[in-house]
Amino acid sequence: MARKLLALLPLLVAAYARSINEESKHWGVIVAGSNGWFNYRHQADACHAYQILRKNGIPEERIITMMYDDIANNRENPTPGKIINRPDGPDVYHGVKIDYREEEVNPENFLKVLKGDKEGMVGIGNGRVLESGPNDHVFVNFVDHGAPGIIAFGSKFLHASDLHHTILNMNKEQRYGQMVIYVEACESGSMFDKNLLPKDINVFATTAANAHESSYACYMDKERKTFLGDVYSVRWMEDSDKEDLSTETLTKQFEIVRRETNTSHVMEFGNLTMGSIDVAEFQGKNTEMHIFDKQPIPNPNLDAVPSEDVEMNILQLKVQLAESDWERELVNQKLEDLKITRRRTEETFKHIMALSVNNNKDLVYDLMTERLPLLAHDCYKPVTEYLRTNCPGLNLVKNDYALRHLYTFVNLCEHQTPQEAIMGAIDKTAEDTDLC
Repeated sequence: MARKLLALLPLLVAAYARSINEESKHWGVIVAGSNGWFNYRHQADACHAYQILRKNGIPEERIITMMYDDIANNRENPTPGKIINRPDGPDVYHGVKIDYREEEVNPENFLKVLKGDKEGMVGIGNGRVLESGPNDHVFVNFVDHGAPGIIAFGSKFLHASDLHHTILNMNKEQRYGQMVIYVEACESGSMFDKNLLPKDINVFATTAANAHESSYACYMDKERKTFLGDVYSVRWMEDSDKEDLSTETLTKQFEIVRRETNTSHVMEFGNLTMGSIDVAEFQGKNTEMHIFDKQPIPNPNLDAVPSEDVEMNILQLKVQLAESDWERELVNQKLEDLKITRRRTEETFKHIMALSVNNNKDLVYDLMTERLPLLAHDCYKPVTEYLRTNCPGLNLVKNDYALRHLYTFVNLCEHQTPQEAIMGAIDKTAEDTDLC
C-alpha cells in the first residue's frame, strides 16, 4: 500500500502544482438594456465593448452579450448592418455574437446569467450563462437608462437590492476570483452606494454618474440623427483602445475617465485595492492593434447632453434638417407632444406626492425638492414597481424624464410614508385623473 502511495506521489504533486498555477480565465458579460433609434448609443457602446474584449483575446465563447438588436438593420440606419460609436468611426457591429435579443433582454435573465443558472435559461436565447469559477476574472459592462437604485432594462427594472443579492450569491458560490463592473446609466452610483457593494468580496465597480445626477450622451450625428455614444463609455473604451492594458491599472483608467468626463461625476465602489490590478486582467491581454488605434479622438464633452434631453435634442435637430414644410410641421408636432408629456409627467408626480401625504403642502415641497439617499429599499422597490405597473400612461421605463423624478419616491420612503398610502395615491391618480 505504501509503495503504491509513493508511486502516486509525483502525480499528486504535479496535479497540485497545476491547480495552483492554473491561469485565470477571462469572462465578459455585456448588456445594452434599451431599444429604439433614440437609444442608438447604448447598443453602439455595447458593441464597442465587445470588440475590445475580442481584440484583447477573450474568446467569443466566454463573452455573453445581451442587446435588443434593433439598430443595425433599423429603417432609419443610413448604413444598414453597421453601427458606429464615434463620428466617422469603424463598424463595431460586425462580428458581435448576440446571445439574447429583444424581450429576452430583461433583469431576470441577466441575473440568471450572472449566477450561472443554466437550468433557468433553457429555451431562452442560446441558453449561455457564466461558467466562471473561483480563479476566474469577470468583466461586466451594462449600458442603459437609470434612476435611484434602478437600472431600466427593456420594459422592466433591475433594482439595486436584487443586483446586490446576486453579487453576494456569486461570491458565495465562488463564481469568480475577481470581478469588475462598469455601469453607464443616470444616477448609476446609487446601484452600489451606501455599502450596497461590500469591500471584502473582490468586486470593483465604476459608474458614469453619482447617485443623484444624469449621465450624458455624446457625438450627435447629423446623418443618423441620433447620438452615437455616451461620455463615460466613450472615455473608458477610447482609453482601452489606445493603451497597453497590461501596464495600465484599473485605478489609472478610472482616474483618466474621471478627469476626462466633465459632464458627470464618475464614481468607484467596492474593493478599491483591486485598483492596482492591470486592466488587461479583465478586458483581455492581447496587445495587437485595436480598431481605433492612432485615430484622432473627437472630444465627447463638446456636444454632450443629459440623457433625459436626448429625445428633445434629436427632434430639434430634425426640425433644423427638415427638407420640406410638411416634414418640419410633422417633427414640430412630435416636439410639442414631447413637451406636453414632460408637463404631464411633472403633474403626475406632484399629484401622487400630494395624495400620499394628505396634501400637506410643506411636506409636498420637501418631497419635490429634497435629494435624500436611498436606504429604504424594502419600501422603494415595491412602490416603484407598483407605479410601473399601475400607471401605464407614464410609460415609466421608457420615459427617461419620468425616471429623473423617481427621487420623489426615495423621499417618500425615507420619510417613512406607509407603502399603502403611496400605492393608494397611485390608484387614486389613475382612477380620478387621466395622468396615469
